Amino acid sequence: MLDKIESLKSEASSESGIIKDGKSLEDFRLKYLSRNGLLNSLFEEFKEVSRESKGVVGKNLNELKVYLHKIYDEKKQTIETLSGKNSETEDISMPGLKYNKGTKHLINSALDEILDIFGRIGFRIYESDEIEDEYHNFDALNTPDYHPSRDMQDTFYIDSKGKDKKYLLRSHTSTGQIRVMENNTPPIRVIVPGKCYRNEAISARSLAFFHQFEVLYVDKNVTFRELKGTLNYFAKEFFGEQLKTRLRPSFFPFTEPSAEFDVECFLCKGQGCRVCKYTGWLEIGGAGMVDPNVFEIIGYDPEVYSGYAFGMGLERTLMIKYGIPDIRLFYENDVRFLKQF
Repeated sequence: MLDKIESLKSEASSESGIIKDGKSLEDFRLKYLSRNGLLNSLFEEFKEVSRESKGVVGKNLNELKVYLHKIYDEKKQTIETLSGKNSETEDISMPGLKYNKGTKHLINSALDEILDIFGRIGFRIYESDEIEDEYHNFDALNTPDYHPSRDMQDTFYIDSKGKDKKYLLRSHTSTGQIRVMENNTPPIRVIVPGKCYRNEAISARSLAFFHQFEVLYVDKNVTFRELKGTLNYFAKEFFGEQLKTRLRPSFFPFTEPSAEFDVECFLCKGQGCRVCKYTGWLEIGGAGMVDPNVFEIIGYDPEVYSGYAFGMGLERTLMIKYGIPDIRLFYENDVRFLKQF
């Protein structure tokens, strides 16, 4: 693959000398930079490169792409200059075209902020696959066969075409926990962001897909106090210093003990309103200490290692922070909504 990249670079360099007009420039673009061009063919071959070689090959392939585009842009500018397009005959007093500047979507901006918050205390980013198998989505997370989340009405299964494992669209980013622990030894400190999918009725509070981020910390002598401290740190950094928080006992198959993490209602300041169901609190995620059964499935000794994990839905967290009444607003692309953030 590296030889092909070097050969193509040498060939393009030689042919750049014969580009003298618009036709030869277009021939160069079609040969190297078009959808059916040689560069795109190399990117298709790159998909088959072994994992060990992807880093080196990918670097060289991107350098080739930059090199080819540089040749094209420089030749194009030269030809346009010679043809008089950039000459003084143009009326430079005419007003230019105005373009509306795009901005980051609220979800992307919030995710960048969250990743930065956890990055400051040593968490690295891990991105796992959106298509998973049952083992990583359920079995390794201590979810039994009879658990209702495995049913078709809760999970999007994919036709596996005769393969032994059932494949599905991941229903939570907790699958990233297993992937990380399978390939690393403690200490582990990661945050796993990404899209999740659940077969839920679409309403003002839920969609069939959403964004979630999962946080995992595994080491010796990790305590529930550290979990609480990390949650409070995140809440105060993301929502504000004056925010009140609390933990409520709960149950999740992959954590023990488990808790729901609540923040004080922004709208009523804890006094009670329709949004918080007159409790004064809003739930933003689930948390807990990693269940020893999960460690045993992975191959960690639960007598040696302990850890905590928690996950939060990004859209619902933003609805709480900004008082957004309907989750569907995030995806309707209404500029009036998007310009507010």
